[in-house]
Amino acid sequence: MPEETLTLPLAECTAGTMHAHSVAGREIVVCATKDGVFALDNICTHAFARLNEGRLRGTRLICPLHGAGFDVRDGRALGAPASRPLGTHRVRTIDGRVEITIAVPETPVS
Repeated sequence: MPEETLTLPLAECTAGTMHAHSVAGREIVVCATKDGVFALDNICTHAFARLNEGRLRGTRLICPLHGAGFDVRDGRALGAPASRPLGTHRVRTIDGRVEITIAVPETPVS
């Protein structure tokens, strides 16, 4: 599967912040915590809501619509009403920059 890379300055990723980005047609949310920087799909698996409009409490990302919680470290659902995990993306820090690799589904050629 092809991949795209999003690069951000590490200085933009201060603990307790989150930012939404669109990469190759996918919405992702980048969450900075004291445990590190994490990237996940930005749409709640329970109902269509953008998670960057919710709250980040430690490593818990809380959906603004119904309060579903997700662990930003691995995407797992922490509480109802969500039961499916969020997709996660590879993150690494190099030379003061954060690199996020997003898998992009191949589109068939007509």
